Amino acid sequence: MTRTRCAIYTRKSSEEGLEQNFNSLDAQREACEAYIASQRHEGWALIKDRYDDGGISGGHLE
Repeated sequence: MTRTRCAIYTRKSSEEGLEQNFNSLDAQREACEAYIASQRHEGWALIKDRYDDGGISGGHLE
């Protein structure tokens, strides 16, 4: 079986709510981790590196 290494990138366009114990980035990560785990039988594996951008808007990239 081919092993597929998976990374998760989470982003929230504003910093509002990021100070909470469980925030939007955590919810995104949790959903992605669950999906990757559901595909373990297909060889999917989550890498340990985290890619989180809190308060980064995609509307003003230069």
